[in-house]
Amino acid sequence: MLKKYLLIWITMICSTIFIFKLASLQLSSNSYFNSDFAIQEISVYPERGLIFDRNGQLLVANQPMYDLIIIPENTIEFDTIELSNLIGIEKKELKRKISNSVNYSTKIPSIIKTQISKEENAFLQEKIWLYDGFYLKKNSVRDYIKPFASNVIGYTGEVSQSEIYTENYYEKGEMIGKQGIEKYYEKELRGIKGIKYFQKDRFNRVIGPYNNSDDNEDPTKAKNITLTIDIELQKYAESLLKNKKGGVVVIEPSTGEILTLVSAPTYESNQFIGQDRTNNFQKLLNDSINKPLFDRSLQAQYSPGSPMKILNALIGLQEDVIDENTTFTCNGGHYYAKNAFMGCHNKVGTISDLRKGIYNSCNTYFAKTYKMILDKYETPSEGLDTWANHIKSFGLGDYLGYDLFIGKKGFIPESDYYNKFYGENRWGSSTTISNSIGQGEILTTPIQMANFTSAIANRGFYYKPHFVKKINNESVSNSDKVFTSIDKENFEIVINGMVDVVDKGTARVAKINGINVAGKTGTIENFILIENEKKQLTDHSTFIAFAPAEDPEIVVSVFIENGYWGSRWAAPIASLIIEKYLKDNVERKWLENRMVNGSLQSEYEKPFKFKNFTINE
Repeated sequence: MLKKYLLIWITMICSTIFIFKLASLQLSSNSYFNSDFAIQEISVYPERGLIFDRNGQLLVANQPMYDLIIIPENTIEFDTIELSNLIGIEKKELKRKISNSVNYSTKIPSIIKTQISKEENAFLQEKIWLYDGFYLKKNSVRDYIKPFASNVIGYTGEVSQSEIYTENYYEKGEMIGKQGIEKYYEKELRGIKGIKYFQKDRFNRVIGPYNNSDDNEDPTKAKNITLTIDIELQKYAESLLKNKKGGVVVIEPSTGEILTLVSAPTYESNQFIGQDRTNNFQKLLNDSINKPLFDRSLQAQYSPGSPMKILNALIGLQEDVIDENTTFTCNGGHYYAKNAFMGCHNKVGTISDLRKGIYNSCNTYFAKTYKMILDKYETPSEGLDTWANHIKSFGLGDYLGYDLFIGKKGFIPESDYYNKFYGENRWGSSTTISNSIGQGEILTTPIQMANFTSAIANRGFYYKPHFVKKINNESVSNSDKVFTSIDKENFEIVINGMVDVVDKGTARVAKINGINVAGKTGTIENFILIENEKKQLTDHSTFIAFAPAEDPEIVVSVFIENGYWGSRWAAPIASLIIEKYLKDNVERKWLENRMVNGSLQSEYEKPFKFKNFTINE
C-alpha cells in the first residue's frame, strides 16, 4: 500500500516545491530580472555645463539635436535605398553602420546618424515608425554663441574607441571634449550620467519601467565654468589680426588671469557641429599653409628678439656687471670676434647708458653686457648656466602649467648644449653672443613672452597664467607667487627704459594719451634652411608691453609673422588693445583702421625661389 502511493506523494511534493520556487522568483525576487534579456539600462545624460566669460556673458550653451538609433535584433527586412534617401546617408555608409551595430551587439542600441536638427527630426518622425528597430532619441549638442576664442574654448566630438578603452565611463556615440577648455575640464562640464531601468518581454520589447523606477539613478548636474577671458577684448584683438598670422596674449599681471588669447588664422567651434563637422575638420586639418588648428600663442616657438635685451639688462644688474650709469660706445655695431661683426642701427660713436640702450635697442650695449655676465665666471659653462638659470626663473624654457593641454616649452640653451657641439668649454661668450639680442638658439612662445613681461610688471614675480576664473560659483585659487632670481630694486631703472621706448624710442607709435606704457619692440630675423644653405625671409614683428607702467593692469605680447619690424604691426596692435581695455574706447581711429584693414596676405603668398625650391611663407 505504501509503495502504491509513494510515487504519487513524491510527485506532489516536488510539484509544490517547484510552484512555490517559481512564484518566488517571478513575484518577489529581483534575481529573475538580473539579465540583459529582462532589463535594459538606458543612460540619462545631464546637460553639459555652460561656459561664461569673466563678465558673465554666456559663451557656450546647449541646443537640442536628435540621434537615429538602431536595435539590430528588432529590425525586419527593409529597403536600404529608401531608408538611406530618407535620412540622407549613402547606401554603402548605411550598410556599414548597420553591420558595425550588429557586430557590436544585436541587443544594445547603436547610433546610425547623430546631430539631426529639429527640423529634420520633425520630418523623420512621420516616417521612421515604418522601420522596425529604428527610433529617434533626443540629445543635445553645444551651441557656441560667440564666434570668438574658439582656440581657448575648443569643441566636442564623438568619443573614439581609444577614448572608450582609456576610460570606460563612455559609451559608443557619446560626446566628449576634444580640444581647449572643453577637453581640459571635461569631467566638470559633463557631469555624471544616470541610469534608467526598463523591463523587457520575451520578445526583447520594452514593456515599462523596471521595479517602479525605484532602482533608477539620477544624473549629477554638470558644473558651469567662468573663464578669465574678456570676450569683447578677445573679439577686438581677433579683428586686429585679420589677414595676418601670429598670436596675441593678454594677461592681468596681478592675478595671472588670461584676458585674451588669439591665434591667427583660427577656426570657429561651431564648425564641429552638425552634419558637415567631419568634412570641416578634414579641411582645417589639411590646411598646411594657414594651420588654423595650430595655436600659435601656445605652440609656436619663435626667437624672442630684442625683448630678450630686457632680461639681459636685469641679469647684468643682478650679477653686478653693470649699473644704471654704465655706458658703452656703439660704432654701428660690435666686433665680438675677429672678422665677426654684429650690426646695430645706432650711429657710429653713439654713447648709451642702460636706459638709453633700452629705448634705442642698442645691440652693442647688450652684447657687451652679455659678454660680461658670462666672462665673470671661471669657465664659460659656469657663466652660461648662471645666465640660463636667471632666464628660466621667468618661466622660459618650460611649460607654464596653464589649464590647457597644448603648449611648447621653448628652449633656453645651457652649457651641455654647446659642449655637445664644440667640446667641453671650447666655446665662450663670443660663440653664443646671439643670445644677447634674442636670436641664436633661444626659442619662446607668445604666452611665455607675456608671462615674463608680467614678472617685470610685478617687479620680480608672476602668477601662473590660467584660463578659468570660477567653477560654478567657487573661485579657482591661484594665489602662489612665482619669484624670479632678480632683486626687486633692479627693476625700476629697466622699466623706466621701457617707458622711454614708447615715449621717445623705437615704439613711439604705441603712445597713448594719459597712459604710461612700458614696452619693448623686436624685429626678428627669419631664416630657412634650403639644401643646408641658410636663406633669409621677411623678418617677424614682436612687441611686449604693460600699462599703466606705475601700477600695471594689463600685459600684452604680440607676435606677427613676417611683419617686417616691431613698430610696424606688433606695437600698434598691442597699444590698441591696451587702450581698448583701459579706456573702453579707442581714440586713435586712424591707427585702428590701419591695423584692422591691413593685410599681410600678399607677403604670405609671395613665393621665395631658391634653386629648385618654391616656398610659400
